[in-house]
Amino acid sequence: MSGTVGESVDDGVRAAGQTPGRGALTAARRIVVKIGSSSLTRADGALDPAAVTAVADALASRRGDGTQVVLVSSGAIAAGITPLGLASRPRDLATQQAAASVGQGLLVAHYTRAFATHGLTVAQVLLTAEDVIRRGQYKNAQRALERLLALGIVPVVNENDAVATDEIRFGDNDRLAALVAHVVQADALVLLTDVDGLYDGHPKLPGSRRIARVTSAADLEGVVVTGRGSGVGTGGMTTKVDAAVTATGAGIPTLVAGAADAGRALGGEDVGTWFEATHPRPRTRRLWLAHAAATRGRLVLDDGAVRAITHGKRSLLAAGVVGVEGVFEAGDPVELADSDGVVVARGLVAYASEELPERFGLTTQQQREEFGDGRDRAVVHRDDLVVVARR
Repeated sequence: MSGTVGESVDDGVRAAGQTPGRGALTAARRIVVKIGSSSLTRADGALDPAAVTAVADALASRRGDGTQVVLVSSGAIAAGITPLGLASRPRDLATQQAAASVGQGLLVAHYTRAFATHGLTVAQVLLTAEDVIRRGQYKNAQRALERLLALGIVPVVNENDAVATDEIRFGDNDRLAALVAHVVQADALVLLTDVDGLYDGHPKLPGSRRIARVTSAADLEGVVVTGRGSGVGTGGMTTKVDAAVTATGAGIPTLVAGAADAGRALGGEDVGTWFEATHPRPRTRRLWLAHAAATRGRLVLDDGAVRAITHGKRSLLAAGVVGVEGVFEAGDPVELADSDGVVVARGLVAYASEELPERFGLTTQQQREEFGDGRDRAVVHRDDLVVVARR
């Protein structure tokens, strides 16, 4: 799907009484739906089975018309709070991991029962950022999800909080949902939350109006988006907007709507905020590298190397590296910066940080002579590199 929805689609939507542009959602044959912890839990932080059933019912209705659905669901840590006897969401990583380990099973059990009443089977898919930024793991995730959808299964995706670390994780499921939408080539993304859309002011203030449609970044100028979200979640409207920008920049239109309006939202009614796709859909996995990875270090490049990777679409060679910052291993994601410190690209580095200084400025031939065959590979191969700014 390219940048915006065409006039012919809008005309048909008007005839059906729907909001222009949202015809892309009603016509979508594959959608990714994300729901946050605050929409699945009670005030005390415990999982609310009725809320799980409600979202399952809404998705099953859409699934009944032949649409393939992937559900990205938060709630594992929140579901583990009560069984572990905790008063609130834990702040330390170890206890979060313990709560996720307990809660994930409870969460999936509820989804299994809720979808089973509609004759649907669910599959648990747990991902970490490290699993999907590397070429092999990315392909494995893609194949697994594609096969599940082909078999008529509803994948229930979550970050693998039981093993994810602070150093490399998606951080919030809004971003995870945007990336999953890209990997499965979804036709649309729906982010369900406890707020019924994006407003031009605080939703609780008099005079604040819901923004029904965003067609470009210009529509967001002057809109102040703040807030961490609820006490049981990690997101907020900021992460919803960021995820929408990520998805629409990859050709996937996005709807942010209240979980209570899930059925109406999936039906294309005028609820929430609709974000039009702004760019053509990329064909590679580089969106994952651009958004999923927490970088471990930085390589400083000379001007020639900057031009080669940003305009020449070339691999980064050792001859163009003049500095290393941070400690990392081969295969880790790193930033590539110019001499002024401006980050121009991200990539998966082929050498550990301690290996690189002795290779600074060496040509491929010089590396081969110095270190032997097989030690002259690119520092970052062009297939593992994504440009984020052109200089």
